[in-house]
Amino acid sequence: MDHGIYAAELFTKGFNCAQAITVAFSDVTGLSPQFSARLASSFGGGMGRMREVCGAVSGMLTVAGLLYGYSVPGDDAGKKAHYALVQALAGQFREQVGSIVCREILKNPPSDPNPTPRTQEFYQKRPCARMVLVAARILDAYIAEHPPERNAELPKEETV
Repeated sequence: MDHGIYAAELFTKGFNCAQAITVAFSDVTGLSPQFSARLASSFGGGMGRMREVCGAVSGMLTVAGLLYGYSVPGDDAGKKAHYALVQALAGQFREQVGSIVCREILKNPPSDPNPTPRTQEFYQKRPCARMVLVAARILDAYIAEHPPERNAELPKEETV
């Protein structure tokens, strides 16, 4: 499956950029599309339309955490390895796009808590569908080279 094309389609159907990524990778994470959408719902528009880290990047890194993250407190080696992965994935996105910051990608629009109506004009002005495509393809390439060891679905009674 081309998760990039699927994620871009999900974005054009109304999911935010982060949701489009996490839902597109539901087949890999083992999470339901509904849970994946809720998990990423806060990160669209650069975190609630504050125009901070691009939601496509946040979605990509959320999936990376589900598949490759660490879960044991004090696992310094796991943390170090995972943060290196986060930096590498974000670095690839930055190389291809020029930034990982939403306001820079969108040429500095103001922060706004109100949803923007999704019209043809919106899609022509915004590069968001392309950002989703780029992030998903970066993640697809990484997964192809480093298949996850296990399904990322957390046990029902896991404690921290």
